[in-house]
Amino acid sequence: MEFIRRLTPRLPRASLGLSSPLNVRFNSGLRAGIVLRDYQEECIQSVLKYLGEGHRRLGISLATGAGKTIIFTQLISRIPPRDATATKTMIIVHRRELVEQAANHCRQAYPDQMVEIEMGENVATGQGDIIIASVQTLARGRIQKFDPREFKLVLVDEAHHIVARSYRDTLAHFGLNEPSATAPTLVGVSATFARFDGLKLGAAIDHIVYHKDYVDMMGEEWLANAVFTTVKSGANLSNVKKDKFGDFALGSLSQAVNTAGTNYITVRAWLANAQDRKSTLTFCVDVEHARQLTGTFRDHGVDARYITAATPKNTRAEQLRAFQNGEFPVLLNCGLFTEGTDIPNIDCVLLARPTRSRNLLIQMIGRGLRLFPGKKDCHIIDMVASLETGVLSTPTLFGLHPDEVLEQYSVKEIREGHGGISPAQLNIELPDDTNLKFTKYDSVYDLLEDMQSERHIRSLSPHSWVQIHEYKYILSEASGWMAIEKGDEMWDVHHVMKFKSPVDTLQFSRPRHVASGPDLETAVRAADTYASKKFEERYISSWKPWRQAPATPSQIAMLNQARIRQGTVQPGDLTRGQAADIITKLKFGGKKRFKQLEMERRQKQRAYEASSELRRRTDVKVGPVES
Repeated sequence: MEFIRRLTPRLPRASLGLSSPLNVRFNSGLRAGIVLRDYQEECIQSVLKYLGEGHRRLGISLATGAGKTIIFTQLISRIPPRDATATKTMIIVHRRELVEQAANHCRQAYPDQMVEIEMGENVATGQGDIIIASVQTLARGRIQKFDPREFKLVLVDEAHHIVARSYRDTLAHFGLNEPSATAPTLVGVSATFARFDGLKLGAAIDHIVYHKDYVDMMGEEWLANAVFTTVKSGANLSNVKKDKFGDFALGSLSQAVNTAGTNYITVRAWLANAQDRKSTLTFCVDVEHARQLTGTFRDHGVDARYITAATPKNTRAEQLRAFQNGEFPVLLNCGLFTEGTDIPNIDCVLLARPTRSRNLLIQMIGRGLRLFPGKKDCHIIDMVASLETGVLSTPTLFGLHPDEVLEQYSVKEIREGHGGISPAQLNIELPDDTNLKFTKYDSVYDLLEDMQSERHIRSLSPHSWVQIHEYKYILSEASGWMAIEKGDEMWDVHHVMKFKSPVDTLQFSRPRHVASGPDLETAVRAADTYASKKFEERYISSWKPWRQAPATPSQIAMLNQARIRQGTVQPGDLTRGQAADIITKLKFGGKKRFKQLEMERRQKQRAYEASSELRRRTDVKVGPVES
C-alpha cells in the first residue's frame, strides 16, 4: 500500500508551552473556546476534500500527541449526514481506557448530544447520537442493535488494527468492507499505520489522506524533543520463537531477556545515562520481567515500582497518580502503556523489551514525547539485542544501520548526518579512539562473498534478498527480479519481468511499482507478500536444501569467467546458494561497487596519512629537534 504524505509547512512555535500563537479558532458547532492547531485544521480539510471527491474509506496518519481526539470530535460536526436519518457517529476502539477517554471528550465537546458506551457491562440503548464501543464487544454480536442506515460516520481509533477479524466483521455490518457510496464514511486514525505484512491495509482503507509523524511534530515543537542512546544489552535472542504476527513470542522472549546479567546491564545503563531524569517509563516483556527488573533497580537504591494488567485497578490508579506527581522516578510496565496513554511528565523511556515490530517501537517511544512544563526533552534509552534476529532499534527509525551506536544524539543531529559507520564499509585503524570501524575488502570476491550485509534483511524475511549497495536489495529468480530501494523519503518496491521476444532474445519489462513504505521493514513485508505470489518459493527461499549443495559447474564457470579474484574458484569453495547470491551481486553491479569502495578506502588512507604526518610534525617531544 502506498502512503500519501501531506506535510504541514515547518513553522516554529514561540515556546514549548501547551498553547501556541499559531493555533487558529474555527466555528464548528462545538462548545465555545475550542482551539485547533494549524495542522489539525489542515488534516480536517484534507478529509473533507477527499470526501468531496467521492472517497469514503480514509486514513489519517498522526503521531502520538498530535491531538487525534480533537480531530475526531471536530469531524463529528464537520461531516454532514448522508440523508435525513443518517446522523449518528460510532467510534470504535479496542481498549477500555480508550473507550472511557473518547466518551469523556465527546461529552465535553457535545453537551447537547447523547453519548453512549457499548462495552462489557455498559449497554447502549442504540438511541444515542454518538456511540463509543469496544470492538471486542461489538464482535460478540452486540453490533446488531445498531441500524447502519442511521450512521453517517464510523471512526476507528488505533486503526492499524483495522484488518483484524473483529474489525472486519464490525465494518461488514456497516457495509464498509468494500467501497460504497451508500455506506457511512469511515475514518481511521493511527500513529503507526504500517502493517507487518505491508499490504493488507488496503482491504479496509482506500486512501491515507494526511500524514504527520513524530519527527515533523518535534521539528515544529508540537512534541518534546528526544535524545537517543543505544546500549548493547548482551541478550541472546537467537532461539526466541516468533508469534503469529512475526514479533517475538513473549514467553520465549522473557526467558532470553529476564536474566540477572541483562537486568544488571539495563539498570547500570539507566544510572549512567538518566539518573537525573524525574520520570522514567520502562517497558518490560512480561509480569515476571517487570518484577525482577524492578527488584534490580531497588537493589541499586532506586525507588522503582511496577504495574501490569493484573495489578488491581485501585492500586494501578494510585501508582499512576504518584508517578505523575513525581513521587518516585521509575515506573515499569508490561503491555499497558503502548497505546492511548497520556502521561506527559515522562522525560525518559527505557526500552527493556526487544521487538521486531516498528509499530510497537514507535508507540513505546511516543509515550515520552508529549509536552510538559519544564520538560526540555525525553531521553530514549534502547537496550539493543542481537541483530540477526530481526530486532528493530531506534537507529532503524532514521534509516541507520541497526547496529549503530547512539550516545545522546538528538533527532536533528541524526537527521543531519550523524550516524557512525555501517559495519559493511572499509576498515582503517585510526588513533586517538576515533571509533571508526570499517571492513576492508582485498578483492571483489571478498566483497561479494561477505554476507554480513544480508544479516538484517534475512532476519526480517525468509527469502534470499541480497544487498547490492547501501540502500538497495535484490530478490532474483528465473522469471525476473524484485528490488527494494530507498528514495528521498520512502522505501520503494519494484518488479521487473523477463521474457523472450518473437526473435527469441531476452527482454525485460519496465519496472512495475509494487509498494512503498516509510522504512525497510515495511517495504520487506510488502515485497515478500508480492513475491510469494509471483515467484516460485523454492527458488527464492533462503532455507531450501538446494542452497546447501555444492556450487554447480555452470556457476563455477560463470564466476571464473568474471575474474573476481586471483586464481580460480574451486567447486568446493562455495555452496550453490552462496554462488547464486554472488552471481546476483555481480549482475547488479558488484564490480562497480568494489571499485567505488576501493576508491573511498584510498581517499581515507591518504587523509589518515596526511593527518598522521601533521601530528608527527606538531608533536612536542623531549629530545633532539628534527631539522
